[in-house]
Amino acid sequence: MLDAAWLESAAAVTELAAGAPLLVGGRSAGARVACRTSAAVGAVGVVCLAFPLHPPAHPERSRLEELLTPSVPVLVLQGDRDTFGSAGLVEQEAADRPGIQVVPVPGADHGMRVLKASPLPQREVAALVVSTVAAFADRILAAGR
Repeated sequence: MLDAAWLESAAAVTELAAGAPLLVGGRSAGARVACRTSAAVGAVGVVCLAFPLHPPAHPERSRLEELLTPSVPVLVLQGDRDTFGSAGLVEQEAADRPGIQVVPVPGADHGMRVLKASPLPQREVAALVVSTVAAFADRILAAGR
């Protein structure tokens, strides 16, 4: 259902973009959709914010194959306290895939929220996410020129 809705919307986005490269992404389930549909929409890159590698407390139900689906560069920003799979686990699982860049978000959970005692305050987490996504987009778009 989510894939179908995105594919329908992506057609309109692509038409409005008038041939500009399409970078797709999402958070959690949206990241899964972006990975699964990246080829169908002709994406040049995928951004995953808090990719849900597995349901909490069920690492045996891996969604790694979805993360490995895109044939274009993938950026994953993942909290090191994420109960859907920590940044370390995502890095480990995707280690043999050079097109996937995992950026740990210190102290962040699945919603990119941090505790008061976290190494980065919430404002710095937001800045890290924004600057990392911007740098990834710049690199991907520059490579396509």
